[in-house]
Amino acid sequence: MGLISLIWGIAMLLWMLLALVPLLGIMNWLVIPFAAVGAVIAAIGIALSREGHRGRAKAGLLLNVAVMVVAAIRLSLGGGLL
Repeated sequence: MGLISLIWGIAMLLWMLLALVPLLGIMNWLVIPFAAVGAVIAAIGIALSREGHRGRAKAGLLLNVAVMVVAAIRLSLGGGLL
């Protein structure tokens, strides 16, 4: 689960970087829910893994949350999130 969430987070990061381009900011409306799914997968991975094997799941959780925050800030700057 940790590896899946990390790969999902990297994919969302690339998608969010593409959405930073002017006129493509509407894609942030899709980035936020997909990153939330990645965060849920990471949380499940943290809950199901042993103590010493949670690194990838934690990294995936942090990456997905960071993507959601940046996408929400981008939406609020563009007037898309009120």
